[in-house]
Amino acid sequence: MTLDKRTRKRLLAHCGELHEDDGVDPREFFKADNNHNKPNRKALQLCQQVAQTLGLVLAGEFGDERLHGLQVVSVDPAPDASQLSVTLQSDDACNSTETQEILNRLATVSGRLRSQVAAAICRKRAPKLLFRVIGPTAVE
Repeated sequence: MTLDKRTRKRLLAHCGELHEDDGVDPREFFKADNNHNKPNRKALQLCQQVAQTLGLVLAGEFGDERLHGLQVVSVDPAPDASQLSVTLQSDDACNSTETQEILNRLATVSGRLRSQVAAAICRKRAPKLLFRVIGPTAVE
């Protein structure tokens, strides 16, 4: 920050030498700049609750065997907690047509899934769920 002559002279009257933080508003100087990089703790708690609820609901609520074979891998805010990206893993190896069939089945029961999530969490609005299905991982 560059100081004009009058400000510099006034500051030098109160101190021996000037530093880069002299004359700066303390509210601006000590303001945390990295708040945008911190993960939102409440959003992460919500994701964990939704993952647990969806894991239980998919394990036993539906009569569809394809949905019973799905496991919740992760739930992430996308882009915030009003919309959640749910990554599911299929037990069986499936190609793109089977994956699309699973996504269609999830789309048909997404209302029930969302209502189960709404019953499990304490929020004014239930988050919208976006599903993604991946195949089984190879264990070496």
